[in-house]
Amino acid sequence: MFIVLMVFAVAALALMPLARVLRARVFWVAALMPLGAFVHTLLQAPLALATDAAQHPVERFMWIEQLQLSLDLRMDALSWVLALIVTGVGSLVLLYCATYFRDDEHGLGRFAAVLLAFAGTMYGLVLADDVYLLFVLWEATSVFSYLLIGHYTHRKASRGAALQALITTTFGGLVMLVGLVLLAVQAGTSNLTTILAELPAGPLTTTAIMLVLVGALSKSAIVPLHFWLPGAMAAPTPVSAYLHAAAMVKAGIYLVLRLAPATVDVPGWREVVVVLGVATMLLGGWAALKQTDLKLLLAYGTVSQLGFLVVVAGFGTRDTALAALALLLAHALFKGALFLVVGIIDHKAATRDLRKLSGLGRRSPWLAGITLIVLASMAGLPPVFGFVAKETALYALLSAATGEGTATLDAAGQTWAAIATVGVVVGSALTVAYSIRFFWGAFARKPGVDDVSTLETVSRRFMLAPAVLAVASLALGPLALIVDAGLAPSAALFASRESDGEIYQLALWHGVTPELGLTLVAIVLGIALFVAREPVRRLQSKMARTTTASDAYWDVMGAVDRLAVRVTGVTQRGSLPFYLGVILVVVIGVSSAALIAGGPWEVELRLWDHPAQLGIGIVMVIAAIAATQAQKRFAALVIVGTTGLGMSAIFALQGAPDLALTQILVEVVTLIAFVLVLRRLPARLGDKHGSTHRMLRASIGIGVGLVMAVVAVVAAGARIAEPISLEWPLLAYEIGHGRNTVNVALVDLRGWDTMGELAVVIAAATGVASLLFLRGRGESPPRPGRTAVKKRIAARLDRVREQGESGELRNAWILAGPTLDPRHRSILLEVVVRLTFHAIIVISLYLLFAGHNLPGGGFVGGLVAGLALVGRYLAGGRYELGAALPLGAGAVLGTGLLIAAGTALAPLFFGAPPLTSTYWEGELWLLGEVEFVTSTIFDIGVYLVVVGLVLDVLRSLGGEVDRQGGDALAPAAGAGSASVVTISETGEKR
Repeated sequence: MFIVLMVFAVAALALMPLARVLRARVFWVAALMPLGAFVHTLLQAPLALATDAAQHPVERFMWIEQLQLSLDLRMDALSWVLALIVTGVGSLVLLYCATYFRDDEHGLGRFAAVLLAFAGTMYGLVLADDVYLLFVLWEATSVFSYLLIGHYTHRKASRGAALQALITTTFGGLVMLVGLVLLAVQAGTSNLTTILAELPAGPLTTTAIMLVLVGALSKSAIVPLHFWLPGAMAAPTPVSAYLHAAAMVKAGIYLVLRLAPATVDVPGWREVVVVLGVATMLLGGWAALKQTDLKLLLAYGTVSQLGFLVVVAGFGTRDTALAALALLLAHALFKGALFLVVGIIDHKAATRDLRKLSGLGRRSPWLAGITLIVLASMAGLPPVFGFVAKETALYALLSAATGEGTATLDAAGQTWAAIATVGVVVGSALTVAYSIRFFWGAFARKPGVDDVSTLETVSRRFMLAPAVLAVASLALGPLALIVDAGLAPSAALFASRESDGEIYQLALWHGVTPELGLTLVAIVLGIALFVAREPVRRLQSKMARTTTASDAYWDVMGAVDRLAVRVTGVTQRGSLPFYLGVILVVVIGVSSAALIAGGPWEVELRLWDHPAQLGIGIVMVIAAIAATQAQKRFAALVIVGTTGLGMSAIFALQGAPDLALTQILVEVVTLIAFVLVLRRLPARLGDKHGSTHRMLRASIGIGVGLVMAVVAVVAAGARIAEPISLEWPLLAYEIGHGRNTVNVALVDLRGWDTMGELAVVIAAATGVASLLFLRGRGESPPRPGRTAVKKRIAARLDRVREQGESGELRNAWILAGPTLDPRHRSILLEVVVRLTFHAIIVISLYLLFAGHNLPGGGFVGGLVAGLALVGRYLAGGRYELGAALPLGAGAVLGTGLLIAAGTALAPLFFGAPPLTSTYWEGELWLLGEVEFVTSTIFDIGVYLVVVGLVLDVLRSLGGEVDRQGGDALAPAAGAGSASVVTISETGEKR
């Protein structure tokens, strides 16, 4: 089963490139995948339908063993039936798409891939035996349906309908997730079969089941969350056919059927499914009678049928379960065929409006015949399979209401069965009425309406899919006993709670029975409703229009938008000090609350370990206070940097050279980044605020300092066990085969933390780049060897010669030297960079490879290499940076992350947990004895990510700012004795 799902995924990915070659014929290839899955599922019948559950095909893939999370698939009788529906209808819909779409259809490959992925997701959903896997696939169907419904991206209606469906079903899914988590936690396992087999009674179970039921009912478009399904008709017709017949809406019915054997006795279950199911059946049928669009008529008909399905699927007896499965199969056949027929009519007659269609039956009798068969099945007329299914449903409900069947219900259960019976009969009458309305509207000749003259010949290939579904509907009626053999094992789950008696079986003819009489009543009432369609239309038009569920949805969405605007207007004021102040106030409040709630503190205060720490601390405090008094930005930046260097000194005194070296390098790199930013800011800080603002900021600053100091002291005194860090040096050597505890912790012992930090670093680099680059950072960096750059160099030199100003055209010590204005070059800086660049790179590599046993590592080595790039940029500007590393920052970052992630995941292929390192020791020629740990490869990834970060910052805050400013702000321009003076917008010199 896992292999089938993987093949679905691979095939979906392959369809996009194939579509460029095959065009619409790509759907023929796509149809093979669900067809193969259908055959595979069909061959599993002996095992899936076995009465012994131990024989059912089960597959398990352990995902996270420590958390006991596994991916479980199980094919029992219920899953087998649904899998056949999903794959069988899916293959026919994909085959139909090959004729429905033109070769020049926009997004054909994407549509084919998403539709096939949708089918694969549904296949996995009905097989999932783990609640978390079930939820993931459940939400995946919402995402894929969103993409399919919104296929016509240029249409506002399509986009709105797709978003409405996504929000509604996702809301239900999130509510369902809460219920699934409660069930899993209560049972101590996430295996769905185990949870349902041992479901305890109690309020927690009742709450969880009701939450799960919300998700199921929202997925199946049950009142009051039914409104998204008619809106989804904005999708291409094949999507509508699959969505209604075999895909997303059937997921909710499947879940109700899966839960019902265990949850029928949960308080409120039967009442909810009967009330909401009957209401949905009646509301959908009534709404279908007033639709003039054939597709919308079918959509509301689906809403009605889904209500019917929920009633019988959730009622909780053996016979209602059998009826639900039969109805599920019948509905897949007739509703899939009807939507495909509508697609043909829309394509050939260029309209779906039944008021404009006339004489279509004479023009296309075969199409009319196909439609007549499946409409008879929908209306429940003999001898098609829909009649068998509806007869079974009426028998099951009627026998439960009268107590004559095998189900043993109390008085309340019999009352609800009677209510359901009446609702189903009335709903069936509406079904008969709108079924006749569909055939009359699509194919009959109408007085005063011209016959359809634009109808083209309908090819046999176009009618193949609906014809197959129609033949199946017609053939399964007489073969109902064979179908019963496939459906009855699933319904048998209720046998243990029912009395012994004659087992009801699916059959075309059970004789003259009460349910047959109810069917005749529904048919007569339905015909009467159609005959009286004009009075019914007037009645519907006169009925006062009340607020619908769809109106309520849009009202809620509008209210959310208005609230978002108000909240944004209050909080997003464009003031960084305000944002920072809010964050710090929250930190003070939350930390203070935690300290107060923590009870008495056991504080063991130690002022210092060495007198030098006191001196360094005093310097840091003085620097922090001085920074608040600084009038110029650069002075404030340098003073703040002093506090960071003070921390480096404290680390060094504590015997942590790695931390000290890292802190120093970070301070230098951030100082340079800030300086690059300051070029575009006024030299002085903003205008002074009043005393109130100063006092407020001072209070926040002092508050944060005091609270954090208290937190640090309390945390140090709250330890109740020996710190694990005392054992880390030994663990680093025995597990990570390294003597540098800090580095081994980063790349081995706490490798997952480092993976997260790498993602944060890449996100930060991307964020910085997005603020500066307007057209994307993927372009190659500018290099002095390019033709455009050479022309610019020549033009600059010509201007210097023409002006005759001072400035010597000297030989370049760096590659981009000719690009610099000779008047503002620093030969000393160029020479120093020329002589030290390669040495610094070598040092960075030494730190990288020596860091496993000595101070260093990928992070420190990357910062050193980044400083080498900083030197090249400061000496020669953006062209020199491009010459130093002619790669895009994104490529460097991505390569680093790929290496790190690949190293982390590689052990999985050898049966080991992720990030497991391997140690090798041996002798190599010329190098002698060599020790190598695979975590070094992970460290190389860290090295590249850090280099990419520095490169991205230099290209963004440096090179891109230079380009936007016409290189007037380039650092190299100010490298000489005179500095560049620019004028800010406020007129202040910088």
